[in-house]
Amino acid sequence: MGRSQETFGKKEVRNKKEKKRKEKEKKRLARKDSEKNSSLDDMIAYVDEHGNITSTPPDPTQKEEIEAEDIEVSVPKSDNTERDDPIRTGTVTFFNDSKGYGFIRDSITKESIFVHINSCADEIREGNLVSFEIGSGQKGPAAMNVKMVK
Repeated sequence: MGRSQETFGKKEVRNKKEKKRKEKEKKRLARKDSEKNSSLDDMIAYVDEHGNITSTPPDPTQKEEIEAEDIEVSVPKSDNTERDDPIRTGTVTFFNDSKGYGFIRDSITKESIFVHINSCADEIREGNLVSFEIGSGQKGPAAMNVKMVK
């Protein structure tokens, strides 16, 4: 009598597929049953004053009147009093001599600004105090006319 051509691996794959198909059918039937039991009230959600989603409606006595002029739709304009001076000072936090780029930490705003060796008048190293102007680089703000502060 001949042996079965079906190997153990093939049987395992077939059994897994069959099991997965049965589980999928169970989930589909459960979903179908739950759809019949749900109503419109179960689907409604409310948002509270903090922006959290809740199932309870808001209390009308807690309603607060808001003026339309008080709503800010865009980003508020920043205070540019410290940015009026085009020449800034900062400390070189990182500089790679072999690749010719680094970063300067602005002493006023504490933001990190990219610097390339082509925009440096003097040779700079990490920890040096430098003066610079901010210009537009390829990927954002970049330091221009970088000079050592004496």
